[in-house]
Amino acid sequence: MAENIQWLLCHICQNKTRVKIRKDMEIKNFPLYCPKCKQEILIDVKDLIVTIRK
Repeated sequence: MAENIQWLLCHICQNKTRVKIRKDMEIKNFPLYCPKCKQEILIDVKDLIVTIRK
């Protein structure tokens, strides 16, 4: 089961955020905040594939 869980990475600075995702999760319009670079972006997640919303 551990292979189905991943940390979400910041798309700006490539560091780990405080959010984990699983293979069976589906997220829409999630405001992902990075504590390192202090940026926030909207993302969608489906089957461990992250897409940035504009």
